[in-house]
Parts: sequence; structure tokens; C-alpha cells
Amino acid sequence: MELASALLDEQVASLSRSPQINADLALARRYAPVIRFDQREPFLPSAVGYTVFRKSANSLSFPRDVPVDDGIAFAIEYAIWWDWDIQHLYELEHIWVYVDGDGALAKAEASWHGRFHQMLDEYERLPRHDGRLMLCSEAGKHAFAPSPQWLLQRKAKTLASCGARAGAMAVHVTPLFESLIRDETPLNNRLVHTWLERQSFQPSFEFDREFDLRSAVFVPWQSLKQWIPPRVSGLLDELKRTIPPCERRVLRIAHRGASAYAAENSLAAIRASAELGADMVEIDIRATADDIPLVIHDGSLKRTHGISGEVSDFTFEELRAMTAASGPIVCFDEAVECCRELDMGLYLDIKRLTDGAFRAMFKSLDRHNYMKYTIFGSFRPDYLADIRAARPDAKTSILFGAVDIDPVKLAQSINADYVHPCWEMRADQPHKLLTPDWIAAVREANLGIVCWHEERPSEIAALMALGVDAICSDKPELLL
Repeated sequence: MELASALLDEQVASLSRSPQINADLALARRYAPVIRFDQREPFLPSAVGYTVFRKSANSLSFPRDVPVDDGIAFAIEYAIWWDWDIQHLYELEHIWVYVDGDGALAKAEASWHGRFHQMLDEYERLPRHDGRLMLCSEAGKHAFAPSPQWLLQRKAKTLASCGARAGAMAVHVTPLFESLIRDETPLNNRLVHTWLERQSFQPSFEFDREFDLRSAVFVPWQSLKQWIPPRVSGLLDELKRTIPPCERRVLRIAHRGASAYAAENSLAAIRASAELGADMVEIDIRATADDIPLVIHDGSLKRTHGISGEVSDFTFEELRAMTAASGPIVCFDEAVECCRELDMGLYLDIKRLTDGAFRAMFKSLDRHNYMKYTIFGSFRPDYLADIRAARPDAKTSILFGAVDIDPVKLAQSINADYVHPCWEMRADQPHKLLTPDWIAAVREANLGIVCWHEERPSEIAALMALGVDAICSDKPELLL
């Protein structure tokens, strides 16, 4: 299911013409593994970057040392390239083969979701096929296992990745390519999500589709590394050419959770969001008197809890006790934990935070490894500027209500990633304010567009037709 393009085909052809070290190429091809794929696997490898180690050294493509110990004559590292993982653009998995002095396969290792393991099956044997290593590859995700048993234990996760979560990670730039691949923009993320969602499938968990790695293009690792960034750009250019704005997959954001069906900013509303198909949940953040980030919209407790007083006047424990009867108030860490369990992203509307609450917020996101699944939004440009200064890896979204403001200049002044026009109260049809010139200027600046909150099907359809990146709704099922 690869994209069809003469330019993309020529990129692969050009890679095959890379300079080779003949002795190393011969070894790499001789010991190249055979891979068993799921019967319904949509993506197969297209290229291999090989490295032959005759002494212990650090890998240049994976964070590890490759040991050439006593009894081992040499090791071969196979950095295996796919254009697609079912959840994101491009995949690089690894296999390490160790050969003894007699030329026999002595041991093997392979990558597994950012780590690597010895490839020994349930009988503590090295899986072979005609003397060569034979491994199984996880459906859609391509992690390697010595036998199907490992992969069957991940069946629920694999089904989610290949189904409802297909394309969810979009343009996934790994640390290896952070300085080389500059294509992670909101628009590119939408394009990749759109295309991969179309490739979603239900794995058979029958791993009898054999693929001889020798059928892929073999080049030295450095040649493959130089080829990868233009390959990624070429794939994205093809998506831009073939997927019009009206067909792009919009991020579905539940506004204060599924707040049409459960108390806003509650854990119940967050859980309902997941059940109704949301990708992310929008929650409001304020600080308590003791610098705990809290999930609540208003500064006052009156509307939501019937209590006189301001959030900032009380400690978290005091607020918890005061709101126990009306539905306990939620702290930020609890919301992050809930979203992690539900595999949903976070869109934060930061209302008021102290320095201490900012630090607590970052600590919570880091502890749950959730920075990459979070977008920080606010009407306060100073907050967003401070967030980017403290955490350059943070994604930010600037909210504004003025119609005549220049969204590009506003976003660029604080290095934001998204613009979020809050026009739903200013116009019956806010989509008409998103003129072609307005959208073109925003896209030219590589900015994303978020809109809220909308519950009218006709207006949702109009916004989707414009190709905005995300829409918030109290009823997230309307965004399906």
C-alpha cells in the first residue's frame, strides 16, 4: 500500500546506486535474516543500512554498544527501513547477527519498542531457516520477536494500534533524526494521520508471510541515513498533492471532557470522551494556594460547586474536602494519569498558574512521559512564551478572540505551533471568518488551526471542509 509516484520510485532507485564496501555487502547479504509477517501486513521493508563490526563499538543508528566478544568473529547490524509504521511516518528497526569463527550464526538480538532483546524462542533456541536467522515482526508496528508467542501477548495493544489508533503518532521524529528531519508540522501531522487511518486493518496474528530481507535495497548505514530526510519530505509532498483539505483527518478534542454528558473537567467527562471517540481532551488549569495545578475553568467555585470563594484562596486538600459532596475537584496529575490509561492526548487551556504550579505540571507530564501527547494553550501569550523557554519540546497554541488580529504575527512572537481563534461567540457561522487568505497565511507559516467549541453538525462539516487541524466539542461523537 505504498504511495505511487515516479519521484518516490526514483528515490529508491537512487539509493541502490550508493557506493558499497563489497566485502561487507557480501557478508550482510549472506547472513540477512528472513522475516515472518502477519498475513495482512500492509507495509514491508524497502531498504537496509548495514554495518559490519569486527570489534566492539557503539552503534551509529541505535543507542547501544555492539559487543564483539570472545568466540565472535564479527557482528552485522541491519538498520531496516520502512516508509510506514501503522501509527506514524517511517520506521527504523534493527537486527544484530553475531557470527563465530566457523562462519556459523552464534547469537542474535533485535529491537523491540525502543529496546532490544536476545532472539531466543520459548525453547531457548535461536530461530533459524536454512541456517539464517528467522524472526517474526509485529503487525503494523514491526517490533521483532523470536516466535509468535511474544506478539500474541501484545494482541490488545496491536489491535488498537492497527485500528482506532492508526496514524495517531503522525510525523514521529526520533532523537536520531531531530536535527535532520524538519517536517513535523501540524499540517503534515494531519496528512499522515489521514493516510494511515485509511490503511488501518485487523491483524490475523498468523505469521506465515515470509519476507527475505535480501529483496530489499542494501547500502552502508551512512548512505541510508543521508537518504532518509529527503525520503520523508518526498512522502509528505506526495500526501499534500493527493489529499485535499476537505479530506484531512481532524483531531477530535472533547471540550472540558465530554461535558454535554458529564460534569465538566471531571474524570467521568474524560472517560466519556474516550468512549465517544475523542483523540484529545481539553481541560482548564488553575493553581491552588499551595501551587497544585487543578482542573477547573472558573476562578470562582460558585458555578461548578456552589461554594463561595476563589480557587487560589485554598490549598488542594481544603478544596478536595470542600468539593467532596458535589464531586471532588480533580488535580492535574490525576487527569494526566486518566488520559494515559485511556490513550488520549491533552489540550490544556491554562487560566492561571504560579511558578510552582508550572513546575508541578511539567513534573507530572515527565513522570507519565506525556509531554509529546500534550498541547499547551492559553489566552496568555506570556504563559506560552515561558513554557517554550522552559521546555523547547512543548507544543503550544495561542487563543484569541479578536477577529482583526494578525494570527501569524501573534503566534510567531511567542513561537507557538497553533493558532486558536475563539470566534464561536462572535459569529453565527465562525467558519466564514476563516477566509482563504487567512488560512493560506497561517499554513505558509507552518501553523496549525484549532477551533471550538462546536456542536452544530453543519458548522462542524464546514470547518472540516476547510481542513482545520482540530475541533473541540462538548459532544465529541459529532466529530467522527
